[in-house]
Amino acid sequence: MKTKLLVLMAAMFLLATPMFAQAEGAAAAPAVPWVWITSGFAMAIASAVCGLAQGLAVGKACEGMARNPGAAASIRFALIFGLVLIESLALYTLVIIFIKVAA
Repeated sequence: MKTKLLVLMAAMFLLATPMFAQAEGAAAAPAVPWVWITSGFAMAIASAVCGLAQGLAVGKACEGMARNPGAAASIRFALIFGLVLIESLALYTLVIIFIKVAA
């Protein structure tokens, strides 16, 4: 049974290769600017993740300051530092997109 399956799969792979061959003189398909399309999706995903992360960080920081007002200064510093790191994700994505689209 295994040999039949192996022979069948080998025949499928060998017979499928001519399907991908291009005929002589065939015109190439027009190029789609996939870099622009995928960069838009990448920026949308990065922005969405940054927005969610910043919302969670601010919510947890407010909760922490409400529970312990004495530690508000250190919580605020950690919040601002965390927001800077979160926002850097979107900025790095934007820089990479500019580099890829300009090239």
